[in-house]
Amino acid sequence: MKILVANIGSTSFKYRLFEMTGGGEAVLAEGGLERVTDHGAAIEESLEKLVQDGALSAIDDLDAVGFKTVLGKDLSGCVPADERALTALDDFKEIAPAHNPPYAASIRYFRDTYPSVQRVALFETAFYQWVPQASKTYAVPKSWREIGIERQGFHGASHKFVAERTAELMGREDVAERVRNLYVKGPGEWDTAPLRMVSCHLGGSSSITGIHTGVAMGNSFGLSPQAGLPQNNRVGDLDSAALPYAMTKLDLPLEEAVRQMNKEGGLLGISGVSNDIRDVKAAASEGHADAQLALDVLVDNIRTYLGSYMLKMGGLEALVFTAGIGQYNPDVREAVCAGLEEFGLKLDPEANVSTKGEGAIHASDSNIQIWVVPTNEELVIARETQRLLG
Repeated sequence: MKILVANIGSTSFKYRLFEMTGGGEAVLAEGGLERVTDHGAAIEESLEKLVQDGALSAIDDLDAVGFKTVLGKDLSGCVPADERALTALDDFKEIAPAHNPPYAASIRYFRDTYPSVQRVALFETAFYQWVPQASKTYAVPKSWREIGIERQGFHGASHKFVAERTAELMGREDVAERVRNLYVKGPGEWDTAPLRMVSCHLGGSSSITGIHTGVAMGNSFGLSPQAGLPQNNRVGDLDSAALPYAMTKLDLPLEEAVRQMNKEGGLLGISGVSNDIRDVKAAASEGHADAQLALDVLVDNIRTYLGSYMLKMGGLEALVFTAGIGQYNPDVREAVCAGLEEFGLKLDPEANVSTKGEGAIHASDSNIQIWVVPTNEELVIARETQRLLG
C-alpha cells in the first residue's frame, strides 16, 4: 500500500511517501513546498514530481493519503477524512487558524480531484482521548465547556511513537503492543507491571506528556498549542489577566495582542535575540543575560511538568527526550536532570554528551532510565492509516 503522509501549514505543504507492506515499511520519497498560497496547486506539483521521479508510476498508483490534522470539535482519533472530519476542522478553525483551514482545503481537494485515493485523518489530539477528565477540565462556566473549551493535548503522533519505541528499548513488549494497538482496540484493562514515563518533545514547538503503561495522562498544551512550555516564538502558559492588562496599558487591539503572543513571545520574546535555541545559546555563552534567562525559563518549565507527572503517576521508570532540542542539546538534558539523584534519576555525563541519535543516557546505578529517542510522526500516521484501512 502506497500512503502519502501530508503535513500542512498555513503556507507550506510537506509530504513523505511510504510503501507499507506486510513485511516492512519503506520511505519512497519526501519533499515539500514553502510559501504556498494555493494548497491545491501545491498538491498537484508534489504529485507530479512523485510521478516524474518514479516514486509513483502514475497518480492512480497512490492508495491513500494520511493527514496530520491538529484538532477537530467533538472528534478525535484516527478516522476517515470525510465530511464529519471536515465539519470538525471547520468548527475549530478559530482555535487552530494556521492549520485547520489548509488541512480542510487539502482534504477537499483530494476528495474532489482524486476520489479513488482514500483519505484518513489522524488528529494530534488522538493520543489524549483517555486522559482523566479532571486533567482535561478547565474551571470555566459550563457553557464554556459545552462549546469544547478544555485541555486538548498535541504532538500526539510524536509522543505515541516515543512511548512505543521506549517500551521496546526497555524490553517491555507488552506495553509496546498496547501503544501499537491503542487507536484500534482502545486502552483496555491490562494486568501488567506499570511503565511510567515522561516524554519531552522539545523543538520549535515543545510539549511534555506523562504516559502511564502506554496511555497518556495529560499533555502540557492546553485548548490550543499556545499554552504549556514557552515555544520558539509563542508565549506558552500565561495568566488570563495579562491579555486585557497589556491591551489597556500598551494600547493594543485584540488582533495585535494575539499576534504578539504568537509571533513575538517564547524564546524570542524573552531573549530578544532569536527564536532559534542555537542562537540563544550562543548569545548566552557571550554573557547575554536575557538569552540565559530564556534558557533558564525553558528548563524551569520542563522540570515543572516533569515533577507534576511524576507525582500524578506515582513514580517514574523512564524519562525520554525527543525532537530537535531534546535530541541535540545535551546541556538542556543535563539541566533538566540536575539535582534529581535523590529521586532515583541519575544522568551519565559522558553518554549524555556523546548521544545524538537513539540511546540510553542514564548512569548504571540510576533507578530511572533516561533515553534519547528520535521521533517519527510521519511513520505513525502511515501505520495508523494502514491499520484503519486494513
